[in-house]
Amino acid sequence: MGLLPLSQIAGAFAQLEKARLVAKLRHARERIRKTKGKCEGRKSRVERLSKKDEKAADKLKEQLAEAVAMAKRRRRANPKTGNRVSLRKIAKELAATGLLNERGQEYNPNAIRRIIEG
Repeated sequence: MGLLPLSQIAGAFAQLEKARLVAKLRHARERIRKTKGKCEGRKSRVERLSKKDEKAADKLKEQLAEAVAMAKRRRRANPKTGNRVSLRKIAKELAATGLLNERGQEYNPNAIRRIIEG
């Protein structure tokens, strides 16, 4: 075997350095998730509002918890018939009780599905 070209040696070191950096960042994100619960992604409505007004953020947290509880309760299957309320109907019921999304509109059925699953 002959000598390896310098570009192959540099490429091997670059791969090792990238693997080390990716592992370091992954562990840092995991550590942050354990302490704060979230480290990436767009800020939620509560996170954005809490910087401006703590009382309004607490009120919003309560409203969101109420919306989640109501959506989950309404989506449960009826014990007698086994039928479920549709996601669209749940969105309309939430809007009728005054629980709206951040734009002041009724929730999208897909948003209801994500609320229920998460």
